[in-house]
Amino acid sequence: MMRSVNPVNNEMIREYPEHFPEDITVIIQSVHSAWELWKETSFDYRSRLFRNAALILRDKKNVYARQMTMEMGKLIRESVAEIEKCALVCDYYAEHAEAMLKDEDISSDARRSFVTFQPLGVILAVMPWNFPFWQVFRFAAPSLMAGNAAVLKHASNVPGCALAIEEIFQEAGFPADLFRTLMISSGAVEQVIADSNIAAVTLTGSEKAGSDVASLAGKHIKKTLLELGGSDPFIVLDDADLNAAVKTAVTARMINQGQSCIAAKRFIVTQSVVVHFENEMRNAFASLKTGDPMDPATHVAPLARPDIVDEIERQVNDSIAEGARLVIGGKRSDRPGCYFEPTILADVKRGMRVYHEETFGPVVAIIPVSGEAEAITVANDNEFGLGGCVWTKDLQRGEVVARKVVTGAMFVNGMTKSDPRLSFGGVKKSGYGRELGSIGIKEFVNAKTIWIG
Repeated sequence: MMRSVNPVNNEMIREYPEHFPEDITVIIQSVHSAWELWKETSFDYRSRLFRNAALILRDKKNVYARQMTMEMGKLIRESVAEIEKCALVCDYYAEHAEAMLKDEDISSDARRSFVTFQPLGVILAVMPWNFPFWQVFRFAAPSLMAGNAAVLKHASNVPGCALAIEEIFQEAGFPADLFRTLMISSGAVEQVIADSNIAAVTLTGSEKAGSDVASLAGKHIKKTLLELGGSDPFIVLDDADLNAAVKTAVTARMINQGQSCIAAKRFIVTQSVVVHFENEMRNAFASLKTGDPMDPATHVAPLARPDIVDEIERQVNDSIAEGARLVIGGKRSDRPGCYFEPTILADVKRGMRVYHEETFGPVVAIIPVSGEAEAITVANDNEFGLGGCVWTKDLQRGEVVARKVVTGAMFVNGMTKSDPRLSFGGVKKSGYGRELGSIGIKEFVNAKTIWIG
């Protein structure tokens, strides 16, 4: 059985039966059969269905948001915003997919030569719990608009969200078996990948999960797209607008209670402004209200699971033992559920856990640096390379720094975020491949060259 547990009080919401191995085979076959017909449909037809999905998402956003908050603890206002963003990505690809995938004529020795983009087939999506609707729709909208079908293996702690997403596609008028949810544990993923009807795999999750899935897919020679962890740098240079930087820093660290791959984690601040930055961050964190995520006045919600709280606690305690200075927070909240205090660690240096590792919770690591050159060095001194940002009043200087930091995205005077219009993905151990934008829709197509003599 799969269990949905409320992290506010660790009480079980509901149990869901898992699919047996024989069920998995039948479901995948039915999705493949649906794809055989779907791949021949027009972009106009697909667009109408995705616009229907966007309408459903907006009409029932409060229902879906509540489901999300109940299962993984996200602030209710963040859950509502996530549903609205899902509707946006549906509308975006409904409008632009056809133009993005039009044939590309290429001059050669042929009478005519061109590249055409054709769907691959059934895509397995292994998705995480931290953005349980957005992560799925940011994959599904471009993939299905490109003519693919999908089976979803969602995180085991958000089964209600997984089934709700399947129902959205059905209610919008998509073929019944074009998008199906597999209620399975991680141990059953190997069977799915090995199935001959699965064409490719996309995974958003941990470095270990990505490595395991990519290894299995490689064994069966199937394409993968991996969006993994991140330890994003938030660089504050000596000429930054500190008020704007601090305000954004609080949001960038606390969004989803810090449980985001692209949440700012390493705050790399030049010595001349680090004391001011630290003090303002402390004041901001001290004003945050912990409470029920369903309460609009709450700032600090629970983390998604007890084991996440355990790991954050170990990372903080180990870093303090290694020499980091505790500014505020640093321990579990004195209340039931999976709460951890918003925490700031200062004087963070190389060798400390929070310097090197991804912290999936409300923990700020402030790393002082002498200047711009050292800031870039420290930003790149990490195994991850997903996103990051730099703060400076000199936009040319900001662009120079952005180009030198090795990540999939860098923002100048803004918070790292995903946007349907912009490609999204990482380098190094943050994964490979791109989602969103015009690049993302081409990840799961066959770019076929046609030469006519």
